[in-house]
Amino acid sequence: MLPLRNIHRFFYKATKQPIYALKVFIRRSQGYLYYWFFNGRSSLPEAITLFLTYRCNLRCKMCGQWGEGGITKKQPARYIQQELSLEKLRLLIKDLAKFRPNITLFGGEPLLYSGCLEIIRHIKERQMHCLMITNGSLLEDFALELVESGLDELNLSLDGNLELHNQIRGMPGLFEKIMQGLKILQDYKAKRNSKKPLINLQCTITKYNYLHLEQLLEVASEVKADSLTFHNLIFLDTSVIDRQKDIADILKCNFEDWQGFVFNPDIDPDLLYQKIKSIRAKKLGFDVDFYPNFSNRTLLEYYKNPDYMPSEYLPRCLSPWIVAYIFPDGSVRPCLNCSYSFGNIMDNKFIEIWNSKEAIIYRRQLKDNGIFPVCARCTELYRY
Repeated sequence: MLPLRNIHRFFYKATKQPIYALKVFIRRSQGYLYYWFFNGRSSLPEAITLFLTYRCNLRCKMCGQWGEGGITKKQPARYIQQELSLEKLRLLIKDLAKFRPNITLFGGEPLLYSGCLEIIRHIKERQMHCLMITNGSLLEDFALELVESGLDELNLSLDGNLELHNQIRGMPGLFEKIMQGLKILQDYKAKRNSKKPLINLQCTITKYNYLHLEQLLEVASEVKADSLTFHNLIFLDTSVIDRQKDIADILKCNFEDWQGFVFNPDIDPDLLYQKIKSIRAKKLGFDVDFYPNFSNRTLLEYYKNPDYMPSEYLPRCLSPWIVAYIFPDGSVRPCLNCSYSFGNIMDNKFIEIWNSKEAIIYRRQLKDNGIFPVCARCTELYRY
């Protein structure tokens, strides 16, 4: 069931969005039952992540897509420019509305997709929960329309205060643009007496900012954020990639996108834990979370041991029973960094794809293994 170390996260969301939380609990419970008893089949998913575009206007240092070792920036232009048409996405959303999953809009930068706002409105007209993950660079231009669209949650990535954030993101003036965009958005929410979208600040812990995490507390307070989550860094050792090749051969796919996360974290976990402990001791007007929620011992192992395996969370991945990722080429995949496809929405309806022969093969293989080698550092492993 729900990982015990995530109880705080779940109950915070329940206080903010009780109906949404109840729906999540029911869908997730169904996913758990299917994982254990239905031999690779699954109930309809709790969530769908729509990968609207690969394109991004930033080059954030730690990004696995466009960062210093990013995999997407090495792809040819025709790959990067792939996007599903607005009409195809409308038909997809109509199909998904039959079982109303929660929908996350992702990228790249989703606001670079020309029909992004129309897609949000289309999702909300069909009474589905909608969350968008953004770098905030275009927020100033779209703030009013985002409030009017009915968007439920805005997950916005920040790394620190003005100087630190602009340095990590590689765009002078970016922090100021984000702050102005958030001010416009919050002022318009107040004018409309609206609580939506909730503002969730997301900070990836990196070698550049881990000694300065407290900067985000002041920023979150200033912009009246609803929550602030610090995410432990995703990174891999080449030995893990090598061990993954056996799974890739069995499934006849590749996990090449994980290459974008092969680097040394250069983080002292003892110093990081002291920073975490200090932040947790503060009384704040918004929720603060660290994810995954590691103890001092596990944090040390996570950052120092290339062969780290989960101990405080169960070593099994339920994500392909609970969430699906739909990519710009229409493929429905079980993982953001894996080429394996359950099918393609250009050829079949999502409901037909979800329990296709390919989907069942993948889930059975994953359940037999518990996790694949790369799973140990994937955030989805710790979510369910």
